[in-house]
Amino acid sequence: MIELEKETERVILVGVRTSDEDDIFMSLEELKDLAETAGAVTVGKVVQNREQIHPGTYIGKGKIEELKDLLWKLDATGVICDDELSPVQMKNLQDELDAKVMDRTLVILDIFAARASTSEGKIQVELAQLKYRQSRLTGFGTAMSRLGGGIGTRGPGEKKLEVDRRLIKSRIAQLNRELRDVGRHREITRQSRSRNHIPVAAIVGYTNAGKSTLLNTLTGADILAEDKLFATLDPTTRERKLPGGQEILLTDTVGFIHKLPHHLIEAFKSTLEEAKYADLILHVADASNPRMDEQMYTVYETLKSLEVGDKPVITVFNKQDKVEDDKVIRDFHADYTVKISAKTGEGIPELLKTIEAVLRNQKVFIEHLYSYQEAGKIQVIRKYGELQEEDYREDGIFVRAYVPAEIYSRVYP
Repeated sequence: MIELEKETERVILVGVRTSDEDDIFMSLEELKDLAETAGAVTVGKVVQNREQIHPGTYIGKGKIEELKDLLWKLDATGVICDDELSPVQMKNLQDELDAKVMDRTLVILDIFAARASTSEGKIQVELAQLKYRQSRLTGFGTAMSRLGGGIGTRGPGEKKLEVDRRLIKSRIAQLNRELRDVGRHREITRQSRSRNHIPVAAIVGYTNAGKSTLLNTLTGADILAEDKLFATLDPTTRERKLPGGQEILLTDTVGFIHKLPHHLIEAFKSTLEEAKYADLILHVADASNPRMDEQMYTVYETLKSLEVGDKPVITVFNKQDKVEDDKVIRDFHADYTVKISAKTGEGIPELLKTIEAVLRNQKVFIEHLYSYQEAGKIQVIRKYGELQEEDYREDGIFVRAYVPAEIYSRVYP
């Protein structure tokens, strides 16, 4: 049996800086991480300062010539542009360079295709891929057939690249129907949780900030948690009991990233909407990352696009075990902030107390003496509320507690 070794793609990263505020080097460093996650090796970087991105070729003629020389000198197999290219830009640039041209969106879609494991995740990724390809059929024409193996060619659903517009449109319609069915199932699950009066906390944050590690630490979920971009895509919900006895559901969500493709936001909307219907947001930030402020800004912008703006936010400054200095870190968007290390467990007790405090603000305080015949009401308080004091006396059971407004009429008087 002959084993064929998979050839590693050698790529040059290309970015355009249109203003002094653009941190293009930070963006290219992240693109390098994305390329490595997708299985490519970065051998060079090219940056051009322009007033605006070239509408026909992304970069100017001089930089194209420079890029041609670099491709030959560095023995590179292709280039990855830091922005989403139009079909015309991609075709023209590929013709000029006579090499494989990819953009940031294509790389992210490729990573998602490799990571998706559940049927819902696969549907969402394939839908995003098809919408991306559909917008490029007119501009690219027969050039689609020039793509070989490697980044951008794998996917959980499609087996061939050359699909016409009619087939793509039909497949998109079918996937949308399947996604609506998934959405209805998710809505039924939410309604069930609402009837049970168990609060939900959505864990959001930049990719690789430590969301999955935090969920594992809090609930023993044992989900994949690796030091890489988009290690997990599929949302996981687990239960946790707080120190006061209150039960809470914690839901992990897909990580956000700078320039997250709109195809993905649209496709993963049902998953990301877990944050929209949650009772509170746990915003996990990587305190050891020098670009933490930019990453937090991206998270809040994505939440705004999902219309998640009226939830209490606890920002969790994670990875304190990697922070070398006592720098002052703040988040003016958050209602509360907590420093933790999900890996070592540092700060977890304080985080749980903070979650409890936030939920307490959403409850009604009761102070009442129940007869022993009403002991069943105390069980309801214990399950759905926060029991502060329970004193057994001759004439009954004295209780001080916080309960959700929805069950107040069931337990008082």
